[in-house]
Parts: sequence; structure tokens; C-alpha cells
Amino acid sequence: MTETISPADADQWLFSYGTLRQPEVQLANFGRLLEGREDVLDGYSLSMIEITDPEVVRISGSNRHPLVRRTGAPGDRVSGFVFRVTAAEIYAADAYETSDYVRVAVTLASGVEAFVYVNRPGG
Repeated sequence: MTETISPADADQWLFSYGTLRQPEVQLANFGRLLEGREDVLDGYSLSMIEITDPEVVRISGSNRHPLVRRTGAPGDRVSGFVFRVTAAEIYAADAYETSDYVRVAVTLASGVEAFVYVNRPGG
């Protein structure tokens, strides 16, 4: 069963370029399907990493997940979706993401200020 969220409660933005776009991941973590739109994260590059957390692998269906790193290079761009979420859903996403990721605030190409999960410094 999916939960209905009031627009007033969903007052934050979350940018996803990876598994948080998957319906099964959204249902497992948020109890609902998120509504979003396409957007772009400039100055970042995308790579793949191996995930070893068995619960994350079970939910996502894969042990290979994308990961972005800030490059600052003008030609580097990562496409994804930006979703309106609640503070509780941000914390649920924090719990889902493995220690390879850290949440940061960014400004997307559209001008929306959103949270995104990027490589952990030193990782």
C-alpha cells in the first residue's frame, strides 16, 4: 500500500541518478512512489561501485550502483530526477545509502536546491 503525502509535508528536494529512481526502492524506503521530473547535476561525473550491504542489494536488485563525484568541470553532467520529499524521507534515504555515500546540498541545472548522495570524501 502506498502512502499519500501532503504537498505541504513534502518540502524538500532529492536528486537521484541511481537506485532511488527505482519503484521497488522507493516503496521499500518511503512507502510510496515519488513524483519527480528530469534535471541535471552539473560539474559531477558518474562511475559505478560495488555495494556489499546485503539489504541494499536485496532491495535494489543489484550489487553495482552508480556514484557521482564532484569534478567542477563544465562539461561534466549527470542526468537524473529530482523528487519532492519530506524530512522523514530524507532520513530514510540516509539509512538506505551505504557508507560509500554522503548527502550534500547542490543547485541543479534547473535552479532547484536539492540534496544528492555523492562519494564520501576519501572514498
